[in-house]
Amino acid sequence: MTDTPLGHHFLLDIAGAPFEVLDDLVVIETALVETAGKMGAKVLGTHLHRLLPQGISGIVVISESHLTIHTWPERGEAAIDIFSCGNPERARAALPLLAERLQAGRSKLLVITRGVDA
Repeated sequence: MTDTPLGHHFLLDIAGAPFEVLDDLVVIETALVETAGKMGAKVLGTHLHRLLPQGISGIVVISESHLTIHTWPERGEAAIDIFSCGNPERARAALPLLAERLQAGRSKLLVITRGVDA
């Protein structure tokens, strides 16, 4: 048994973002990869998918775990999950920059410590 967590799961909800930002595959992928870099994470791969009639779902796999996103451009909202077993302070510091990059008017963050014994 250990008191050390497996990692931290950051659940970021954003609202008030422009349709064109949340419906742009390149903008979303770039923002997620930049966020991973600011976290000090190593990107292993990305997979994003355009939804119809609008929206993006995707994942950036990092050696420390993953970043995922699902956007609702028609609502100006996105749900972003970042799970990292890396430095939690660096991950937390990268999140406001991600919200800013997506031009969010508002955001809400929930942090979950992962691990049964943590």
